[in-house]
Amino acid sequence: MWNEKLADLGLTHAGVIALEVLETEGPMAQTLLAARARVQAQTMGKTLSRLEAHGHINRARSQADRRAHRVSISESGKVALAQARELERSLAADTEQATDELQELLRGIIRRLGSSRWSLAGPPPAGWTGQD
Repeated sequence: MWNEKLADLGLTHAGVIALEVLETEGPMAQTLLAARARVQAQTMGKTLSRLEAHGHINRARSQADRRAHRVSISESGKVALAQARELERSLAADTEQATDELQELLRGIIRRLGSSRWSLAGPPPAGWTGQD
């Protein structure tokens, strides 16, 4: 689900990492960005091409070294990064709630099985009838 939601924003997980580095550290050479993100330069090049196609970054040839590219996050990239962070927060909250519900369900199953070795205290989960 995370990957599909990111794709709707024109992002991938690798793209989010690249945007986070650019937002935090500012414009930099593409090779330095690859090193900061701990990926190969070729891999970063592919990630940046996708980001550039969606308008999330700006890439320009370095004036000092025409072989190098200087990369910066665009306004669109800042917006997409903020949306990705919000998406991550909402998915994390959903996961925590699902984990709590799963724990309650498992407690009920253990109680139903009647195994004394589990010795779980507390009432059965809401809605638990003990009959199937």
